[in-house]
Amino acid sequence: MALAHSFKANPHWLPRQAKGVLDTIPGENGLPFVGNTLRLLKDPVAFGRRMAKTYGPVYRNNTFGGPNIVLIGPEANELVLFDRDKIFSSEQGWGPMLNLLFPRGLMLMDFDHHRADRKVLSVAFKPEPMRHYAEQMNAGIARQVSGWGGRPIRFYDAIKALTLDLAADSFFGMPLGPEADRINQAFVDEVQASIDPIRRPLPGTKMRRGVKARTYLIALFEREIPKRRAGEGQDFFSQFCRAVDDEGRPLSDAAIADHMNFLMMAAHDTITSSATSLVMLLGRNPEWQERIRAEILALGRDDVAGIPHSQLDRLVLTEQAFKEALRLIPPVPSLPRRALKPFSFGGYDIPAGTNVGINVGYTHRMPEHWPDPDTFDPLRFAPEAVRARHKYAWVPFGGGAHMCLGLHFATMQIKLLMAHLLGRYRIELDAGSGDQWQAWPIPKPRDGLPLRFVPLD
Repeated sequence: MALAHSFKANPHWLPRQAKGVLDTIPGENGLPFVGNTLRLLKDPVAFGRRMAKTYGPVYRNNTFGGPNIVLIGPEANELVLFDRDKIFSSEQGWGPMLNLLFPRGLMLMDFDHHRADRKVLSVAFKPEPMRHYAEQMNAGIARQVSGWGGRPIRFYDAIKALTLDLAADSFFGMPLGPEADRINQAFVDEVQASIDPIRRPLPGTKMRRGVKARTYLIALFEREIPKRRAGEGQDFFSQFCRAVDDEGRPLSDAAIADHMNFLMMAAHDTITSSATSLVMLLGRNPEWQERIRAEILALGRDDVAGIPHSQLDRLVLTEQAFKEALRLIPPVPSLPRRALKPFSFGGYDIPAGTNVGINVGYTHRMPEHWPDPDTFDPLRFAPEAVRARHKYAWVPFGGGAHMCLGLHFATMQIKLLMAHLLGRYRIELDAGSGDQWQAWPIPKPRDGLPLRFVPLD
């Protein structure tokens, strides 16, 4: 199996910055070779708080192979994500972490190229396909959660298996069968490789396992493309294969395989994280669990059919609770970009070529925007509270042109899952369950979140 031997920047990327060009901005370089990477990975929340307290809302850092500038707060989020002047490259921001694993995914595209592919892919997220996915997910969730009652389970493991099955139905259009475990492990290997301090696929490294996993998954997708182009399937994959751009041209096989590789990973890993955090928070806040259960049961209970797609908009408190879980534990804690042009922010002039990051997790807990920020309170997302708050104080799905394409799909899946779980069970966490989380690359509880689903009387 041929493997790339090192990270390679695309030829249109800006060259590396000269050493020391950012030294006028306050911050620290960290340890030799690894910088602050290990400190960041150990406890990103504490690390971000210390850096912000020490250096302010603009600081210099050194992680994942090079210096970068971190910008904190809603105004920083708006500048970088809305990107009115097309200053920031998502491709060159994510590239050093993902270019060997998810090249040509939507996050690694900019401007016109990104807009064109996003428009083609968006056909799979229109209302009629979404209704189809809801029917499939209701059935798939009902099959799985019916067996979760009355016994101890590790929720993270259970929901990860379920979300992979749901992604296979909605995205791939077929059960994964005997390859399911290998496919799941391949996605795990890709994600873990993204934060490997060793950025080359050397033997024995996470990066090598990740690159091998990508090779396997791309071959799996490419085998299926010809028959999907000729078929009439309603899954994401089949729709991507048949979709055409404004000039009637289909996506290339390579582009389809790369988009599928990225979207299937995102569709089950990020939703797994978000579902786990929400279940944990509801287990810790039984009064909110009861309020949301009452909202769900008011729509009627059908343990097989679940909540019809047409009724999901009525689950207002459920959606607010989901948003609050995303605030407290965002599945993507920070968002990297690279400045293509010089810009100024917070009193500093920042040159072109600078790697720039926004700290989503830190901004989500700034007390000036989120009073009593560590408290779980879904009413923060009541309409009047949202109107009074800076639009970019809450950005778990990103923003601007790169706003997550699947945000409505994720919200729909979480609502359906909560309807099936809270319509049947009461969540009871084990003592200490979920007290320690691994934040990178996608948050998950170190103990797997042990709990019981107690059947309702």
